Amino acid sequence: MSQFSCQTILSTSTVRLRDVICNGACAHRSAEECAHSTSLAYPYRGVFMRHVGRSDAVAEPNQVIFFNGGEGYRISHPVAGGDACLDVKVGEEVLSELAPKEQLRSGSGVSFKRQRRRIDARAQALVALLRYSLGRGIAEPLEAETLTLTLIRRSLGERTSHGAAGTYGREKLVDRAKLVLSSDLARRWTLGEVAREVGVSPVYLTQVFQQVEAMPLYRYQLRLRLARALDLLGSHHDLTALGLELGFSSHSHFSSSFKQAYGRTPAEFQRSLRLR
Repeated sequence: MSQFSCQTILSTSTVRLRDVICNGACAHRSAEECAHSTSLAYPYRGVFMRHVGRSDAVAEPNQVIFFNGGEGYRISHPVAGGDACLDVKVGEEVLSELAPKEQLRSGSGVSFKRQRRRIDARAQALVALLRYSLGRGIAEPLEAETLTLTLIRRSLGERTSHGAAGTYGREKLVDRAKLVLSSDLARRWTLGEVAREVGVSPVYLTQVFQQVEAMPLYRYQLRLRLARALDLLGSHHDLTALGLELGFSSHSHFSSSFKQAYGRTPAEFQRSLRLR
């Protein structure tokens, strides 16, 4: 059985979108791979780690991961379950027009200095909107192309995304905390439990996480749960059960948290995309 499945859901002269699913059979670092051209990967399910030289990055639904053309990388899955990503590719001229110059390396070709940026809730919703609407034949190419460019612009914007800020050691510590949270999204972790798993004090963990991600640890966990809800809305009719499965205390807690993040309740989101 193949470790990957890859389905092209949109291909025009401007953008190409692929739905890429990996079963995560390779827990340790894979053999080195190399992207032919620069693309942006939006994980919407599961988690993996990407290794470029000595730089590691945890890839999960709060992040966009940059795959630079001609750059070697390895993939590992420290958390069971595999992953799924929306892979987005646009031409170099389009990407250079969208990307802030300070995020790009100098020289020929378009490539990013860093491996990732944290995206906001609206970008997560755009990923789900593109996946569902194209998968069900709802969106026409012009609409999907426009939404894709909006997604990229939002993912690179200084006000709508965030580049991790901290030393190499602090970013590694925060990545360990992300893996802990991703290992069991429904678990109601305590700060002490996460800190013990990471190997630091609760106070130090909260300080470092806030510095690196510009977001409290508890809110980061909430965003991971809500992103998982976005992924599961297409297959769940009982929204109360879905909320409870993801660790929310009640349907109203789930619905209000979802609406605060994405501007619609889960039921409204389903109806807008004809998921019910």
